[in-house]
This record gives sequence, structure tokens and C-alpha cells, in this order.
Amino acid sequence: MHLGRPKNSVGAPHTSVADEALQHAVRYGKDEKGFENVLLTFQSKLCGADDYTFLLREFGNRGEHWKVVRCFEFAVRRERRKNEQGKLASSAISVLGRLGKVDLARSVFDTALREGYGNTVYAYSALISAYGRSANSREAIKAFETMKNSGLKPNLVTFNAVIDACGKGGVELDKVLRIFDEMLKNGVQPDRITYNSLLAVCSRGGYWEAAKNWFYEMVDKGIDQDIVTYNTFLDALCKGGQLDSAIEIMSQMPAKNILPNVVTYSTMVDGYAKAGRSDEALSIFNNMRFLGIELDRVSYNTLLTIYSKLGDFQEVVDICKEMDDCRVVKDVVTYNALLGGYGKQGKYDDMTRVYKEMKAAQVCPNLLTYSTLIDMYSKAGLYREAMDAFKGLKQEGLQPDVVLYSALIDALCKNGLVESAVSLLHEMTREGISPNVVTYNSIIDAFGRYMSAEADFGGNRSSCPMLIEDLAENKTADAEGDSRIMKYFGQLASERGGPLKKDSRGRQEILCILGVFKKMHELEIKPNVVTFSAILNACSRCNSFEDASMLLEELRMFDNQLYGVAHGLLMGRRETVWVQAQSLFDEVRQMDPATASAFYNALTDMLWHFGQRRGAQLVVLEGKRRQVWDNVWSDSCLDLHLMSSGAARAMVHAWLLNIRSIVYEGHELPKLLR
Repeated sequence: MHLGRPKNSVGAPHTSVADEALQHAVRYGKDEKGFENVLLTFQSKLCGADDYTFLLREFGNRGEHWKVVRCFEFAVRRERRKNEQGKLASSAISVLGRLGKVDLARSVFDTALREGYGNTVYAYSALISAYGRSANSREAIKAFETMKNSGLKPNLVTFNAVIDACGKGGVELDKVLRIFDEMLKNGVQPDRITYNSLLAVCSRGGYWEAAKNWFYEMVDKGIDQDIVTYNTFLDALCKGGQLDSAIEIMSQMPAKNILPNVVTYSTMVDGYAKAGRSDEALSIFNNMRFLGIELDRVSYNTLLTIYSKLGDFQEVVDICKEMDDCRVVKDVVTYNALLGGYGKQGKYDDMTRVYKEMKAAQVCPNLLTYSTLIDMYSKAGLYREAMDAFKGLKQEGLQPDVVLYSALIDALCKNGLVESAVSLLHEMTREGISPNVVTYNSIIDAFGRYMSAEADFGGNRSSCPMLIEDLAENKTADAEGDSRIMKYFGQLASERGGPLKKDSRGRQEILCILGVFKKMHELEIKPNVVTFSAILNACSRCNSFEDASMLLEELRMFDNQLYGVAHGLLMGRRETVWVQAQSLFDEVRQMDPATASAFYNALTDMLWHFGQRRGAQLVVLEGKRRQVWDNVWSDSCLDLHLMSSGAARAMVHAWLLNIRSIVYEGHELPKLLR
């Protein structure tokens, strides 16, 4: 969102000799010797640090990082004044950071510090900014603290750089607030860049309420807002699910003489698309076309994602052709969108074709590319193809991440190989990769789905809790990580293990679920609504009411609001928990439609299974009221599409009660029901 700012060299003080030197230096391209000769030729004519700073920035604008380094080394050797050397160092660090060459930037900084001209606010600020551009917030904050410890006082540029780094690195809002408070206590007044960076923190973290406060604080303080301000705020609102507010804010932009641009529209289209409101997303896109706003690659990629999810592959083909006609080069994001879209629609031949086309176009696959291929192939049971994708990942020198591990763990769990899944969980933690909520959800769902240890645990039911103990102890691996992953792919491909028997249910599996949940709590991994749905599904498969209530009772210790509602409804305490339940339903409303539907289905299934018919009806009617399902309810028709067995039964029961009330009130039944 910050692209398109003026080049750094605009308005920079320099002499005409510097322009002439630049023209000669550009002609030599990658000829290092020729480049050195140009610098030697013009050294007596160049006017100190200003001319050299101009050259550094111009080389940076051309992406020639090696010329930046050579020019800096040449200039700093000929400059005797420490303050001028410091200016050169700050400029070189800033330019290299902008080019993404953070290691070179750090090397220049260390040299400057060692030689006695780098201990300045400007050099530190440039280094912090360099780390921020590479999303390395940890090193940026470390440099910020080192700077203060060395006796230097941060200025506005420093604070802006570190806040921007926090936003790009995904630092939690409370930590950013502490830095902002420190800024105010030091008497440094924030400007537009400060607030834009704060909004970016909110955008990445989904803190739409904080974003709203800062947006209007800018208005109150008379700080001018620009297109970056609006685009970032709109992104925060969209990610927070506040789409109606986003549309309202966007409509106010022309009155402020700020016209929505391609980023504005792309943000809105993406927001509506991710909320499952594809028709509205496409409507915004059509309006964008009507206004004559030229699409960029991001816009096309968003459109491809929408049409791929809708399964409208004729539109996908047309958009790809339009990109070619407009000479918009497809990048890795484009191909990843196509791979994910074809995979989710089960078009695996097309997915393979797109991957081959990507390789032929010399677009280098990234980790997401391979994770998508492995995930899609695994879900389709095409484990040999998934194995080939993993080999490709290793050949590219990429390391598996949490997404890839989670995809394989999910495949193992769904095939009943739960012990192998837990073993792979050990493997990823040993590799320094932290499991996330998705990883643990798969294992919880597996224990709840099968409620058996017969197939993968060798019939030894006591081994189930031991798996969780192993998880906590993080035991040493007995084989190399890659070979173990290949072994699991082979295990899946040969269909070893088979489906678990579903008729052997007991409390051992409940202990496993509690063990996994406890581990999540210890690692401060926040369970989500999918976790809750998986646990409710496990409750529905419990042998007895006592087992289900015991599981929820134990989980109340970790989250009394969430599991307290489920436990209270299960125990028949509807009146006492219904207010609390409404608050829970409000939170679920922010989820995507599929996740919300799964939640209502799971909760209703559990209640219906254990005879809490009235509670199940209340929940399912609440889901109907909140339009969780696209069902049609009328006096003559009831659509149960996407509803689970328990939810459908509760809905039918409630619907029949409605028909009964119509009859008793003396209304005539619809013809279809006579």
C-alpha cells in the first residue's frame, strides 16, 4: 500500500557533475572495472557527500545494489569528516534496505559503527527501516533498544521506522502501543506516516476498532489523510468483517478530494470475496471497470481467486487471456490462486497442467505453491503426486513450514493414522516449527472422529495418553525429518492402517483430547471455533451423557464462556446460559459462512444426540434467524441444505411445531400439506 511514493532522489541537492557521472556510470552496466574508472575520473569534481548521496539513491532506483556498495566504499574512503561519512552510511543503509539487501545494509552499519561514524540517530533509523522492509521486526526492535542504550534519543523518523517494522512483522498491538506511548512521553509528535503505520499494524492484526480510533484521531488533530491512510483503514475494516463501514468510508473519499484508486478497489473486492460475498465483490469490481480504473496484477489475482472458488472456470480462462492481452505478467500469486481454485473444485488434471505451465514460464514456485499442491493432492488421496510435490520442494531448497506439516498431519488423521500424525507433530517441533491451531484441530478431530485406538495404536488403548506425554517431552527423532515425511507419504499411498473402527468408544480418547487441548493452552495457541466444533463432534460420539459432560466440564477450566455455554445447554440450563450464548453467537457471526455453519451443526448435533431437544431447537432457530444456512422456511417448504443430521431433525421438529400452531390458530394449511 505504500508503493508509488516519489523516488528518494527527487529534490535531493547535487551538482550537475553528479548527473554527468551518473550517465557515465549507467553505461558500464555490470562492468565493475569500468564503474571504478568513472568514480576515479569524477572524484575531483564531485561536491562531497551530497553528490555521492545522489548517486547512491539513483543506483538504488535502478536496483543496482553492487554499485551502491562500491560507491559508498569509494566515497567514504575519500571523506575525512565524520559527520559527512555518517551521512553517506545512512544513505547507503537506507538504499540497500529499500532494495531488500538487509545483510549488506547491516554490514555497512557495522563498518560505520566500527570506524566511529555510525553511532548516529540517522544510521540507526535507516537500519531499523531496512529490517522493517524485510519484515524482520525482532531485529528492528533489537536495533531500536541498542540505539537507546548507546545514549541516542530516537526522533520522529526512528519511531516511525520501528512502528512500521512492527506492522510489517506482525507484532502484537499491545507491544506497538508501548512504543507509541514512549514516543509521546519523549515529546515526539506523531505525523501522518506514524498514523499510517499504526493503521497498518491494525490492518495486519484485524484490530478494526483501534484502527477506527486512530483514523478519527488524525481528523481531530488536523493531520491530513492521504490515499495510503484510507486504503490501510479500509483494509483493517475489511479484515475485521466491517464491510458495510468500509463501503461508507470509501464513499466519503471524493468529498475529501481523495479519489479511490486500484488499491482501494482491490482491497474492497478482496474483503467481500473473503467474507464469502462474491456477488458484491464482483459488483464492486464492475464499478471499478466502469470508472475506467486500470487493473493491476493484484486486481487480476483477486478476480482469479473469486472465480476459481465459484467454479466459473470459463471466467478464469477469460481473465488469464485478458492478462496476456494487457501484458500483465502472471506471478507466483497468480499461479497459486489458480492451483488452489482448481484443487478445491477437484480439477486435479488442470491443477497439474497449471503447475507445468508455471514451470515453463520460469515462475519460481514458492513454499505456498508446494503447500497447496501437497494439501490438495493429499485431500484427494493422490499421495504419490503429493510425494512428488514434496520432492520438488526439497529440490528448490525450500524448508517445510507449518502449513505443509499441518496438511500432511490432517491427511494422516483422516486416514486413521493418528499415531503417525502425532509423531510428525514431534518432528515439526524438533525442526523449530511451531504448530498452530489448525495443526491441533486436525488431531483433536481425529481422536473425536474415530473414538478408537484399535488400528493405529496396535490395540493398546493405554498408548493413547502416552502419545500426548511424548508430545510434551519432545523426544529425539530416530530418523531424518525428510525421510520420515517421505515414509508417511508412502504409508498413505499404500493405504496402510486403513480406517479406524468406529464402534469402540471410551474415555481414553477423551483424555487424549484433553491432553492436546492442555498442550495448546501451555503453548498459548488460542483455540478457535473450529476447535470448538471438533470437540462438540467428539461429544456427540461419546458412549454416554456422563462422558460428554465430563469432557465439557474439564474444558470449562480453560474457557468458561465457550465451553460453559455448551455445558449449560447440555445440562438443560437454557435460561441461565442463553444471554451468554447470544454473546457467543455474535462472535461466530464474524466467521465465514462455512465455519459458522459447522459450529451450529456441531452444537445442535450434540444437544439432539443427548435428548436436549428444546435446546437444539433454540440453537437451530437462532442459526436460522442469523441466516447461517441458506435454507428456505415457509408454510409449505423447508430446505435443509448444508445442515447436519441433528440440526436437520431439530429444524424439522421446529417447523412441524410451527405448522401445528397454524392449524390450531384456524389457518388453512398450504395445498402441499393437505
